[in-house]
Amino acid sequence: MGYTKEDVLRIAKEKDVKFIRLQFTDIFGQLKNVAITASQLEKALDNECMFDGSSIEGFVRINESDMYLRPDYDSFVILPWKDRVARLICDVYCADGTTPFLGDPRNVLKKVVKEAADMGYTFNVGPECEFFLFQLDEDGNPTTKTGDVAGYFDMGPADQGEQCRRDICLALESMGFEIEASHHEVAEGQHEIDFRFDEVLKTADNVMTFKHVVKTYARRHGLHATFMPKPVFGINGSGMHTNMSLMKDGKNAFYDKDAELGLSDTALHFIAGVLKHVKGITAIANPLVNSYKRLVPGYEAPVYIAWSASNRSSLIRVPAARGMGTRIELRSPDPSCNPYLEMALCLAAGLDGIKNNLTPPQNTTKNIFEMSADELAADGIDYLPGTLEDAMKEFQADPFMKETLGDHIYEKYVEGKLREWDEYRTSVSNWETNRYLTKY
Repeated sequence: MGYTKEDVLRIAKEKDVKFIRLQFTDIFGQLKNVAITASQLEKALDNECMFDGSSIEGFVRINESDMYLRPDYDSFVILPWKDRVARLICDVYCADGTTPFLGDPRNVLKKVVKEAADMGYTFNVGPECEFFLFQLDEDGNPTTKTGDVAGYFDMGPADQGEQCRRDICLALESMGFEIEASHHEVAEGQHEIDFRFDEVLKTADNVMTFKHVVKTYARRHGLHATFMPKPVFGINGSGMHTNMSLMKDGKNAFYDKDAELGLSDTALHFIAGVLKHVKGITAIANPLVNSYKRLVPGYEAPVYIAWSASNRSSLIRVPAARGMGTRIELRSPDPSCNPYLEMALCLAAGLDGIKNNLTPPQNTTKNIFEMSADELAADGIDYLPGTLEDAMKEFQADPFMKETLGDHIYEKYVEGKLREWDEYRTSVSNWETNRYLTKY
């Protein structure tokens, strides 16, 4: 059983909560909030809190700006770093107070979750979120200096972020997370904290909370945390590997003990659906110009469209666990993405594969990173888009994207990302001035 309105009011009173942050996420994955005092909490829980939607990029126009925030009671939690401040994650509703706003990413995910439920499925997701911790300069601005020389699984004193990472884990646990592991990643200053999988809507909420907590505690340690995919040239970037499984009638629908590799037909159909739509999904899963600096050969990031039961060079990997632990891992997403939209598209694509009995190509056991272009072509292995521009072309070329996301989010996303690409394309970088200014 989850929280009721009365539970939230009681806890807030017992803990002497003074402020409540009503949180929601915009189309581009930015966490937003409206803060209210405790005196307004009951009004908020009755879905009577309004805000100006025209002030949020990609939401609505100025002449249709009044929108409602409808709190999810189960998301109520007291923030461990704020004195008597709590938060509620909200869905966004239109001015009539009863119609879900189609531009709210959380509502998009809920729509796909219902489609899965109608087919008898529950979708579980476990993300692996990587991030960098950088030092601040004397003015408090972020640098790209890490202060550590640690590598994969290293410990202090080489790992200068160890204490910060520890405090992040403790804060997350106090907010109800089950932390499974935390460690230094491959690159200097790079870290990973893994929390337990959950039903997809809760997981997407958790990703947004996770990023907020990481950034907050980094600042408390005099550091800057970034989920930018590739902040430093020449070293590994940060990914958000997305582990997915379907449950049906209390059993893992991806597992079949009698099948080759232990994978059911449902799992194979799901993989085929994701592979079919992955080029379009890339525009959501890898949403920044910078995302494509990570998706290059040589830095452990997946570039090639293939799947494997063990091979970490493939786009989709099936980890070794079987039985209830059977899952597939999509390795391309990065943590700058909007988790609601990314997970909605992954689920919708997988369901498309199931509904249409799609068959994936043969799984590969080769190290794809070491294959030549001719060998890749001979095996029918294609590439992910190489730039945001290419990804947006694939996004627009696949009608499934608009069908899943809805007209509003689709059109606003295309508009925003094409504008971002054009600004990047026409800007003059330090690389250009350093290379050409004195030479020509």
